[in-house]
Amino acid sequence: MKVIQFEDKPLAHYSYAIISGNEMALVDPARDPKPYYQLAEKHHATIKAVFETHPHADFVSSHLQIHHETGAKIYVSKLVGANYKHETFDDGKTITLGKVVFSAINSPGHSPDSITILAVDAKNNHAMFSGDTLFIGDVGRPDLREKAGNMKAKREELAKSMYHTMQTKFNHLPDTTIVYPAHGAGSLCGKNMSLDSQSTLGRERKENWAFKNMAEEQFVNHILKDQSFIPSYFGFNVDINKTGANNFNSDFCRIPFQFRITTFIPDSNVIVDVRKASDFKENHLKGSINIIAETEDDKLETWLGSIIAPNEGFHLVINSVNDLNTILSRIAKIGYEKQIQSIITLGTKRFETFKDLDLKDFKNNPEKFTIIDIRNKSEVAESKIFEKAISIPLHELRNSKDKIPTNKPIVVHCAGGYRSAAGSSVISNILENKTVYDLSDDVEQFKE
Repeated sequence: MKVIQFEDKPLAHYSYAIISGNEMALVDPARDPKPYYQLAEKHHATIKAVFETHPHADFVSSHLQIHHETGAKIYVSKLVGANYKHETFDDGKTITLGKVVFSAINSPGHSPDSITILAVDAKNNHAMFSGDTLFIGDVGRPDLREKAGNMKAKREELAKSMYHTMQTKFNHLPDTTIVYPAHGAGSLCGKNMSLDSQSTLGRERKENWAFKNMAEEQFVNHILKDQSFIPSYFGFNVDINKTGANNFNSDFCRIPFQFRITTFIPDSNVIVDVRKASDFKENHLKGSINIIAETEDDKLETWLGSIIAPNEGFHLVINSVNDLNTILSRIAKIGYEKQIQSIITLGTKRFETFKDLDLKDFKNNPEKFTIIDIRNKSEVAESKIFEKAISIPLHELRNSKDKIPTNKPIVVHCAGGYRSAAGSSVISNILENKTVYDLSDDVEQFKE
């Protein structure tokens, strides 16, 4: 069998195509099916199956679209209760494509309905597609379903399920089994994942903490400790994936486009400006939130889905018409494309500017400023950059107006500068006519 791994860097998401002969199977496909179709054309292969390891929280899958467009069957656990046409795939079920036998291993823990897909070829090569159950160096967090979607499960119960999964579910597999996870380092679905994109089961048995000999209580305490925040869009995506999403880009054409505007009449919708921070500070629409999407390393998807609520309408400001398809595609990955009220590029008209911080004055007189630390709670617990800073995580800022003193100018910082662009713009909106500064990447000068 031939395994091809696809990587979505902003979401640290891996999806897979498995080819045997002229037949192809997909595992956990991303929102845009085009790369899989291109691969099928290249190999003259027919897409016969789509495996969903669970209803994903951090991205919208294209499984239903691929089914409609190719006739491929969708395989998913019966525990999902999927609302689309599918074949149930649980312990004991197998299918054969080409010379590869696929089987299901129910592996609850990250979610109650998670399955691991095992693929074995004619040469007895084993590959396991572990979804969000087994990562490289870690396992999937068990606390998402309490807040992610209509399919609720308590995190303590799922943590115990993960313990029993790791203790019992993979014991029959050889050490040579290649492990292909659905996520890598940078994903919010785990906390200490390796930079490696694949491993072997033998290596994980030796190095992954979750395979260590420990009591259930010890395992549960460890896995639940210091988990990161849960973005508000996670539950929204779980529900979309259980039902099946609309076709990728099907809603793009209905979005009004306003090119190089010179006037803008504000309405009740928020404005999301994805341009780089320097352009935003030089000129932006009043009320804008600067969620930068300049490169793949910028976490537009995560922070858009954390700051903007599911079903909340927003206007989208982009740098150039050349960025249009890329930005829309990234927004569609989390199912927010229907919320876009209009797409805007700015012309020569000056709207609002953002003041630059006098860094020398701030260094010499920090007591003259209110400092807001918008890093996550776990980051602040590790180390404070400014001892007297007020900690309010970025995803909570829009609802934290009463927590921010207004008797001094406000300086906003994060760990490296990316998030503070969004944070300073949010605070400027909720505290009108107050002086707010973005420390940006100058925060590096204050680290020990």
